[in-house]
Amino acid sequence: MQTLTVIKIGGNVIDDPAALKRFLTAFSTISGAKILIHGGGKVATQVAAKLGIETTMVDGRRITDQPMLDVVTMVYGGLVNKQIVAKLQALDVDAIGLTGADGGTVLARKRPVKDIDYGMVGDIEEVDSGQIQFFLRQDLTPVFAPITYSKEGDLLNTNADTMASAIAVDLVRHNDVTLVYCFEKKGVLKDPNDDTSVINELTPALYADYKMAGTINKGMIPKLDNAFKALESGVSKVIICHADEVGTAVSQGAGTTLRK
Repeated sequence: MQTLTVIKIGGNVIDDPAALKRFLTAFSTISGAKILIHGGGKVATQVAAKLGIETTMVDGRRITDQPMLDVVTMVYGGLVNKQIVAKLQALDVDAIGLTGADGGTVLARKRPVKDIDYGMVGDIEEVDSGQIQFFLRQDLTPVFAPITYSKEGDLLNTNADTMASAIAVDLVRHNDVTLVYCFEKKGVLKDPNDDTSVINELTPALYADYKMAGTINKGMIPKLDNAFKALESGVSKVIICHADEVGTAVSQGAGTTLRK
């Protein structure tokens, strides 16, 4: 069984050209099969403003009406995705830029309206790992933008963390998978303002203790919930690390490693 590294890069790194360059250089050094899933950063908000389209956020999540869906599709699936692909080609990584709609790789359904109507936002139903394996067998590195599709033929804006987890989980039937979440922090921190306070290893029991104590809170909780679900579903390990350290994290260890 081959090893596969599935890596998600956060929007804050996308927004910083120098940080993105450092990350992609480190990503290019990772040996073996790999997949990159990226967020969109602030570019979609900036483009929407230029087009006179208002951005609405609720609890940090974007409300995706039809005009905003058009923008995020253009920005995430077009501009940002192809910029990353071009930069990887320059680093001798033979990358192919994709959304979940391409090749029918990631099927979703529109999120049902409960307390909040998020609009054209997708909850993932199915990943076609056979199609993704085809790209990997061609020695291609898939680079996914967080856009999926529905059975009705609609495009849907989808959380990139969730997309990375879903792709990693579905590929465990063919590979020994490591899932890596990269962002601007050095890992899961005991003190959000102190980069030296990295929690080197987390198990479900330790995670519960840190949540109870309030050490881990807010936006880190959904990311870690996704990560532990991936472990329960067959992913070998999950790493959360600084984008600059992705190569070291995969080969030697850095950041926070999650284990069962």
